[in-house]
Amino acid sequence: MQIDEEQLKKFILESKLVSHDDLDEAVKKAQAKKQKFGDILLSDGKISEIDLRKTEAFVLGIPFINLANQKIEISVLSLIPEPIARNHNIIAYKKSEMGLEVAMLDVDDIPATDFIKKRSGLKILPRLTDTASIKSALVQYRKSLQAEFDNIIQKENASLKTIAKEDAGGSGEKSEEELKEMAEDLPVVKIVDSLIFHAILQNASDIHIEPGELELTVRYRIDGILHDAMILDKSAAPGITARIKVLSNLKLDEKRLPQDGRFKIDQNGEKISFRVSTLPTYFGEKTVIRILKENSHGLSLETIGFHGEGLERIHESLKQKIGMILATGPTGSGKTTTLYTMLDILNRPEVNISTIEDPIEYQMPRVNQTQVKPEIGMTFANGLRTLLRQDPDIIMVGEIRDRETAGLAVNAALTGHLVLSTIHTNSAAGAIPRLIDMGVEPFLLVSTVKTIIAQRLVRKLTASREKYFLSGAELKNLGKLIDLDRVLALLKAENIIGVKDEWEKVPFYKPQKDNDSPDGYSGRIGIHEVLKITASIKEMIIRGSSQDEIEMEAKKEGMSTMLEDGILKAVEGLTSLEEVLRVVSE
Repeated sequence: MQIDEEQLKKFILESKLVSHDDLDEAVKKAQAKKQKFGDILLSDGKISEIDLRKTEAFVLGIPFINLANQKIEISVLSLIPEPIARNHNIIAYKKSEMGLEVAMLDVDDIPATDFIKKRSGLKILPRLTDTASIKSALVQYRKSLQAEFDNIIQKENASLKTIAKEDAGGSGEKSEEELKEMAEDLPVVKIVDSLIFHAILQNASDIHIEPGELELTVRYRIDGILHDAMILDKSAAPGITARIKVLSNLKLDEKRLPQDGRFKIDQNGEKISFRVSTLPTYFGEKTVIRILKENSHGLSLETIGFHGEGLERIHESLKQKIGMILATGPTGSGKTTTLYTMLDILNRPEVNISTIEDPIEYQMPRVNQTQVKPEIGMTFANGLRTLLRQDPDIIMVGEIRDRETAGLAVNAALTGHLVLSTIHTNSAAGAIPRLIDMGVEPFLLVSTVKTIIAQRLVRKLTASREKYFLSGAELKNLGKLIDLDRVLALLKAENIIGVKDEWEKVPFYKPQKDNDSPDGYSGRIGIHEVLKITASIKEMIIRGSSQDEIEMEAKKEGMSTMLEDGILKAVEGLTSLEEVLRVVSE
């Protein structure tokens, strides 16, 4: 079903949606880029998507459909699997004697329509729609799947209670064979599969399964914040724990000691790794599952939140052949993602990259990754010592956490290697006294450390955010935390606001709840400070200057603090001021 381009041009001009000049320019661009001229008009903002799609539908002689506020029956919606719907922008929304009506953005997508025809056995009636309609329908998948999972869990939970009653007369402690049998019981398998699939669907980073006195609580960490997902009967705990232990090859009958394991699944072509940790608590074993999407590579420093002077400083330090680049911050602040993104930039055929990690979070091609195993003597220090005999050019040490690892990492940076690592401190300047506490001599520190990055993760606002301006009292309170003149100058330097704008004209944004997001946030982005070890800072380290003095000098030399970077992102509408203050105060 091809769109007649000449007819489309004619109708666009007749409808006066676009001027002759703009249309001619779009046609020239389309020919040069080998794209459709309608897509060029859309990307250049010359026509709205809804006007373009309605005109295309008119030329094709098919209806245009708006699904924005339309409730679709789950039986019809699920005729197209969610991954196909998302990847091909195609939604089944109505079934009748005539056939199956599907809304799509590209009516030329023949493979997708053929697939749906074979799957449903119905005649496909294509309809044109817009992106907003597709997005609103995709949200309905999540809601209906959530309801479906809740039903499974409630139903299977009932059968678990029955099993528990049958076992009530037993001795209490189960043998390994009994636990294995319980782990392979159908209700337990279904519940664990549902919990995992549900977590992936909601983009959770962790699943917490916590036994209490009377119930089993399941919580998901979404965008850094824990949310109650569901509460199950206490009787479900042994079976669920046993099932997770089977998946991750842990000892089923070991309940007194903590255990660590991992397993992997392939879902819709996406490889997902799960890191499992069990811990004995008063009411039973608590299990935490960390979810790691293996194909999360392809990130750039810009997409994770770096910009301006800080971005330039990192690119400059990555051009060095020797020295050390450190990422600092608390657990869960995105340090590892930053290191992997830098490794991705450095990963070229002519260099040998080796890592020593605990654990290996993402697998990277052409990178030699080694897992720490302290129980057999494979510590960061021992692993790093061996890595240095493997002729590496670039070394990534998962974490510097003791004197020996710090000393070896510094020596590796001195002897012709580029070393990337993480360290637990609250600020970039705080990494310097931390390394000195670990026994690194100040003169060695200034010879090796090139750049220190400190970071936190803030939740991103959805598109339905609400714009507002700070009152005089709010500005006065903000002025107690930051230098208002300095931040205003930074906003102007990065062209976020106009050259003549004052604080009264600087916009901020509040979260607005919508169908897609119950709290107005979706996803996270980093706020950073990037400390470059300049000649003046080297002198201060040798003199034994304090962390605060080093930070003041770094700010004079152009470093934005995490709080300042967060405020820049709040003004851009990426996050809210409240979210920045919450995260930085933590």
